[in-house]
Amino acid sequence: MRHPIPDPARPEGPSRRTVLAMACVSLATVPLLTPSRASAASARATGLDDPAKKEIAMQLVSSAENSSLDWKAQYRYIEDIGDGRGYTAGVIGFCSGTGDMLDLVELYARRSPGNVLAPYLPALRRVDGSDSHEGLDPAYPDDWRRAADDDPRFRQAQDDERDRVYFDPAVRRGKEDGLRTLGQFAYYDAIVMHGDGGDPLSFGSIRERALGRARPPSRGGDEVAYLHAFLDERVWAMRQEEAHSDTSRVDTAQRVFLNEGNLDLDPPLHWHVYGDAYHIG
Repeated sequence: MRHPIPDPARPEGPSRRTVLAMACVSLATVPLLTPSRASAASARATGLDDPAKKEIAMQLVSSAENSSLDWKAQYRYIEDIGDGRGYTAGVIGFCSGTGDMLDLVELYARRSPGNVLAPYLPALRRVDGSDSHEGLDPAYPDDWRRAADDDPRFRQAQDDERDRVYFDPAVRRGKEDGLRTLGQFAYYDAIVMHGDGGDPLSFGSIRERALGRARPPSRGGDEVAYLHAFLDERVWAMRQEEAHSDTSRVDTAQRVFLNEGNLDLDPPLHWHVYGDAYHIG
């Protein structure tokens, strides 16, 4: 089970997501930092949470999830990809069948009562844990896209839930293990796809198996050796599900950066996912 990061606009509580399968926020909705605050934030951002590296992370995940580097175009994305998780949508693949979409729409409803998606909350609660569309079809996808196109509060809610549930825990865990930017990204991409539950295919289980094979830097181990062990376990987990059996997001992306010794995920970056080539200059 993940360790939630408190959000004053949102009650704390464990996420219902355990299995599934990113960020610059709108200047219109976020106050500008004063120079002193900006300096403090920069001092704290020493890895994937550095704004430039976070942008790279969003593009890398989008190349695998959406076959595009334009992650900001994905706020309006929604479809059923046939993986048994119902609708997959938004910048991080929130799913109607895994609870994180419900969490998102509940947060949006608290921040913007009466929004276009609020009427679907009863149906989202009913379909949680299944691939059912009952109560969502036929209008839910169009309303999702309308909310994403028209309401910056919905886009902000997507950013905030992505960070609370996936990005921030991955970066925190990576730093605790002594990992640099690439390792923190490997954790983030794994949590995005597998969730942070207790089942054998979750991020936590992948990490535990890797720790059984190699020590991370925080325990005096070699970072490269540990990351190879982690990626090996990640590939094994992916191959257990048909929907995730293509492991190119590890084999021809993350493993490439690791073999190049690019532990800080510094551009230029060249990689392939599903046979398509990508580049960040």
